[in-house]
Amino acid sequence: MPQATFHVNIINRSGNPLPQYATDGSSGMDIRAFMDEPVVLQPLQRTLIPTGLFIELPIGYEVQVRPRSGLAIKQGITCLNTPGTIDADYRGEIKVVLINLSNENQAIEPGDRIAQIVFQKVEKISWQPVTIINETERGAGGFGHTGKQ
Repeated sequence: MPQATFHVNIINRSGNPLPQYATDGSSGMDIRAFMDEPVVLQPLQRTLIPTGLFIELPIGYEVQVRPRSGLAIKQGITCLNTPGTIDADYRGEIKVVLINLSNENQAIEPGDRIAQIVFQKVEKISWQPVTIINETERGAGGFGHTGKQ
C-alpha cells in the first residue's frame, strides 16, 4: 500500500474493521453498517444507517460519502444526497442515507459494506462582485445543451 499523506483521528465504536483501501489504486474506502439487527428496506424506502465511526478531519479537507457500485447494481440500494459531505468541523457519528430503488424488499445486515468514503482537499474562495462575466461558446446553455454524440 502507498504511504498515507496525512493521518486522520478516528473512533470506531462498531467492532467492524476500520475502513481501508482495497487496492493500491482505490480512491475510496468501504464503510459498514453498525446495527444490532438487520434493517429491511421496502421499495423506495429510505433510512439512516449508523456506522459507529467518528472522525477528526484536518481543516482544508472533506469526506465524500458515495454509493457502492456492487450494492447499487445487485440490490438496487444507493445513497441519497450523493455525494454526501462530511465537513472538517463535524464530530458526530458518520451515518449513511440509503434508499432501495429496486422493486423488492432488501435487507441491510449488521457489518454490511453500505457506502464508500473518499477524502478530498477543499479550496476556499472569496467572491468578487462584478457586473459582467466572460462569454464562452456554451454561454447560458443548460441541461442537455451540448447534445447527444
